[in-house]
Amino acid sequence: MPPLTLHRREDLLTTGRSSRDLATAARAGTLVRVRSGIYVDGAAWTAAVPEARIVARAHALTLTSELAPVISHESAAAAHGLGLFRPDTTRVHVIVPVERPGAASAVVRHRGELPDDEVVEINGLRVTSLARTVADVARTATFEQAVTVADAALRAQFVPTPGVYDAAGAEEFRRTVFGIVRRFPHGQGRAKRVLAFADGRAQLPGESVSRVRLCELGFRVIALQVPVPGPGTKTYYIDFGLEDASAWGEFDGRLKYVDGRIVDGRSAAQIFDEEKQREDWIRGTTQRPFVRWGWPHLRTSADLGARLAAFGIVARG
Repeated sequence: MPPLTLHRREDLLTTGRSSRDLATAARAGTLVRVRSGIYVDGAAWTAAVPEARIVARAHALTLTSELAPVISHESAAAAHGLGLFRPDTTRVHVIVPVERPGAASAVVRHRGELPDDEVVEINGLRVTSLARTVADVARTATFEQAVTVADAALRAQFVPTPGVYDAAGAEEFRRTVFGIVRRFPHGQGRAKRVLAFADGRAQLPGESVSRVRLCELGFRVIALQVPVPGPGTKTYYIDFGLEDASAWGEFDGRLKYVDGRIVDGRSAAQIFDEEKQREDWIRGTTQRPFVRWGWPHLRTSADLGARLAAFGIVARG
């Protein structure tokens, strides 16, 4: 997630641009004002992922604050590099002391005490620690949003290589997070459910939400990142083994065709061809149906259910 470059108003004015120029550029969209006196290039803003926009707003808030705020909740999750589901890109979440007065535009203030060991610095931002961030999101966000963040936090720490998952480390992290949750009177039940469900083997937000939808449909035995021997020394990993229906499933988000870490210099045509060969091999060697779905199928469990049913896949649990 490349960061967005912020430009202070006063710096732009020193390049020969006038206040009128900046106002005109903002109206035209060639500049985007992310906070009073702070701008971002319009084209870069349009191309940026939501998480990058959230981090940019957090930096803008920090630049314009007398005391550097502590970024929290989903804003902190973005700063930690975690993928988000349906995030609010217009506001920044912060934690402030109970006695601190006032409010700020486009800022969500969460009042409470924050131990020093639950604050870290990331690229110039003061941010809640990873465990505190997961705890806050698990207590307050929707189930899908919280699972997405918890999955990503576990993946970042406990999936060192494909096919390897440090389950013991993940369980210890869950205990640490819930220890933080227990300090708060609200959201404990919600957080406990999220942490019990979370699994670091989900690689993308779409896979996290897919798992939620699959459970809503009644699938009870869902294996993640299942290894299947490929030709020669290859091993293929499949997103979902739907053991209730003896089938394979994969979330097919657009990201895999544009993310440089995934495409590795290959063209979209090459990727499609390799995926087809991979699917043919998996179907032929396992004799199981294989179905893909994308974001449009995850709006509701009924949408995903219809997609699976079209391939003859239904939960039998």
